[in-house]
Amino acid sequence: MRLRMQGTGRTALWWPTLLVAASFCLITFYAKGGLNLESMTAIEMVLTVCAGLAVGAVVALAPVGRRAYGLWPAGLLLAFAALSALSVVWSVQPDHSWQDSGRLLAYSGVFAAAVALVRVAPERWPAVLGGIALASVVICAYALLTKIFPGSLAPSDTFARLEEPYGYWNALGLTAAMGVICCMWLGARRSGHALVSALAYPAAGLLALTLVLAYSRGALVALAIGLVLWFCLVPLRLRGAAVLIVAGACAAAVAAFDFSKHALSAEGVALTQRTSAGHQLGALVLAMVIALTVAGIAIGFLDARRAPSLLLRRRVGALLLALIALALVGFAGALAHSSRGFTGSISHAVSVLTNPNAKTPPNTPGRLTAVASVRARYWKEALQIYDAHPVLGVGADGYQTARLRFRTETLEVKHAHGFAVQTLADLGLVGLAIALALLLAWSLAARRSTHPLDRRSNYSPERIGMLSMLCLVVVFGVHSFVDWTWYVPGDACVALLCAGWLAGRGPLAGAAYQPQPLAGNRDQDEPGVRGKGGRGFAAALLRRSGPYRLGLACAAIVLALLAAWSQWQPQRSEDARQEALALLASSPRRAEAAADTAVARDPLSAEALLTLASIQQTAGQPAIARATLQRAVRLQPSNPQTWVALGKYDLSAGNSQAALKELQAAIYLNPESIAPEAIGRGEREAIEIHNDYIEALRASGSKSASG
Repeated sequence: MRLRMQGTGRTALWWPTLLVAASFCLITFYAKGGLNLESMTAIEMVLTVCAGLAVGAVVALAPVGRRAYGLWPAGLLLAFAALSALSVVWSVQPDHSWQDSGRLLAYSGVFAAAVALVRVAPERWPAVLGGIALASVVICAYALLTKIFPGSLAPSDTFARLEEPYGYWNALGLTAAMGVICCMWLGARRSGHALVSALAYPAAGLLALTLVLAYSRGALVALAIGLVLWFCLVPLRLRGAAVLIVAGACAAAVAAFDFSKHALSAEGVALTQRTSAGHQLGALVLAMVIALTVAGIAIGFLDARRAPSLLLRRRVGALLLALIALALVGFAGALAHSSRGFTGSISHAVSVLTNPNAKTPPNTPGRLTAVASVRARYWKEALQIYDAHPVLGVGADGYQTARLRFRTETLEVKHAHGFAVQTLADLGLVGLAIALALLLAWSLAARRSTHPLDRRSNYSPERIGMLSMLCLVVVFGVHSFVDWTWYVPGDACVALLCAGWLAGRGPLAGAAYQPQPLAGNRDQDEPGVRGKGGRGFAAALLRRSGPYRLGLACAAIVLALLAAWSQWQPQRSEDARQEALALLASSPRRAEAAADTAVARDPLSAEALLTLASIQQTAGQPAIARATLQRAVRLQPSNPQTWVALGKYDLSAGNSQAALKELQAAIYLNPESIAPEAIGRGEREAIEIHNDYIEALRASGSKSASG
């Protein structure tokens, strides 16, 4: 009977594994990089509602008497989301802050759902790691296919770097890096089906190849740190090394071929050349997958037939350490014999890395060995914003608008490429304090289920799985420190699921978890319930959970629905705004009504107000239109866009003196808006602002002279 129950448990893992994989694939392929409002709104609403239903169900049906773990980090993450929502009061871009709070509410829901689900189904942990591994392989395989079949999947992509389906190469690299950690667990585990474990080899090869062809230096560094941590914490080092070395060697060979082909490694190559070279790359990738599959099966068969002795494991471990030491010594020797010497090379690299004016390396394979980065520039701007607003920042997601005052180039950037500096700029010291408290609370909660420094505890399959989850979260955390992948839902939700699972699991020691019968099963044993159908089930549920727990469950679902409604409003406003623009030519009155609806749905949106003002001006209501523009300026006085719109209106109305002051305010908030470089490149917006300012200056000067 015991064997049959265990077999049933293993069989039951297939559907939650596919569910996890399908969920992350849906989030990734639909939301992409998280920059599109429509797709992000849909994903946020689905995640929030599903999380509310999951939390409500667990609160109502979870076994009574077990301690609830992970509540503190879940509460602090929700407090971080609440601070983002509250920041609309002082934000330089309150509509963006409201949208960002919706994203954080969805993230909080994913984390809370993981905390809740591990309470009722802790034995499903292999489905989490397996689902993430499967989703990573699907995503990275699609990315490789865009390079193998560019004519069908990416005809307009002129970059050599892989970036789809996110549209951002570093997000793809992070997906591959987190997937490699899951493959390390899958290939090194002692439990589970041997054939499934053998598939870790081709999967790791695909992921490693994708990571290299994305040219993501940050993801490579994050993966290196995660692998070092995995080898330090997990005792299955030789098994893991076999997966890493065999898969890495094959991936390196295919990557070398890619780098040697100009059509695959250069930018701006004709589509016909990319297609021909892509087919050759596809043949090599297929051969690599077949070879790694055979190698995985062979290694698994040999290990099962005759496990390596303790002496052999020690010798192989010593050999691996020696190879790592030789590699480090060789690298140090190469630096010592360079033109700058050992210390000079290090100081030069640090100087280039921290130089905000350093030249950005091209998107070619040479980028992998380059040190320069634009992050120093973005971080400098974020710290300047923090210096000006140290306590509460400029509001959630306000960096994009606030940096315009401090930037020294015309490149448009949405994020500061680093969670810490972005938080300092957006939410100041208060936001950073909540984030640090969240990190501390989560670390203490995750420590209960991993015991990372305890060598005496039993390394059960679940503990090894928890340690692998910990390494995955570390990979995401390291990468998010140097990039904006916190805003990419496909990556962030993977880390949040693992982080919530670790926080909510609790101690692994003690008796194994025994699933409790649900309310429907208990109905059959209770007198007076049998045969009463839904009424009997409801009565049994009430007796099992009690009114207090049922009330909490209903409250969680209601709050999730209210949060989803608030997440929907910016998109509803944008839909009404687009409808107003479409109706302007045919029916100005209906267009004005649609614009009013857009403002009512999202009163924080400057775009809705500017559209309403434009329609009012077209309808022959100049006074009302100017009042609407002034309302937009009062709503977002630190946004140069509102000042430009008001200045253009006053200039067209002949009020040159007012237009001059308003355009001066816009230029003060965004000095690079009339940069000579932008005008020289023919950027329409820069030319218009420059010409309007000159015209207002001349008209104002003429009036002063005549007066």
